[in-house]
Amino acid sequence: MDHAADAHRTDLMTITRFVLNEQSKHPESRGDFSILLSHIAGLAKLIGLAGEPMFRQVVDESKSLIILSLGEEQKKLDVLSNDVFVKALVSSGRTCILVSEEDEEATFVEPSKRGRYCVVFDPLDGSSNIDCGVSIGTIFGIYMVKDSQEPTLDEVLQPGKNMLAAGYCMYGSSCTFVLTTGSGVNGFTLDPSLGEFILTHPDIKIPKKGKIYSVNEGNARNWDGPTAKYAILNINY
Repeated sequence: MDHAADAHRTDLMTITRFVLNEQSKHPESRGDFSILLSHIAGLAKLIGLAGEPMFRQVVDESKSLIILSLGEEQKKLDVLSNDVFVKALVSSGRTCILVSEEDEEATFVEPSKRGRYCVVFDPLDGSSNIDCGVSIGTIFGIYMVKDSQEPTLDEVLQPGKNMLAAGYCMYGSSCTFVLTTGSGVNGFTLDPSLGEFILTHPDIKIPKKGKIYSVNEGNARNWDGPTAKYAILNINY
């Protein structure tokens, strides 16, 4: 990627521009959903941007402790990332309930800061494998609540088909943000020189046929009929 040339281009499809284009397809939209997605993308950008580190890793037995560069007390990486995500989503003013993989209980946003959306997420999936050099990332889904004034846990116990958006961000040698709002899947890559996610993988689709067979056969005896049949077909392929 030619960063110097990209810095002067005006036709780049950034994630902000993409979200706003999607919003324009819904005249009744008030922009709340777009603002929420921008907050989530902003969090991913904060973690993925190159530059002065916000914290450095402490090498110890747990392999998952970090210490802030300013010398504050140590926290587990999962805990710190969860704190950052919860605070940012609450401050967006568009969320009502937050359900994190790191918290046993759901977070109900105080009435003065409530919005119409519920966000379910794992702030740092795979953090236990950091010492192995495995990629880590954030995964999330967004639902709309029926009653933002008196929300209940039933609001988050909806089927996946009711999600308004879902996606993940993978942090590694590059920072990739993959998003769907129900009409296709698109991938964006963070360009550090611009400080923006740029559309690099439009309209992602799963191939009908693949060349790699990968499955945990240790669980084969627990598979249902359709799953077993699918695996056998792939083995023959």
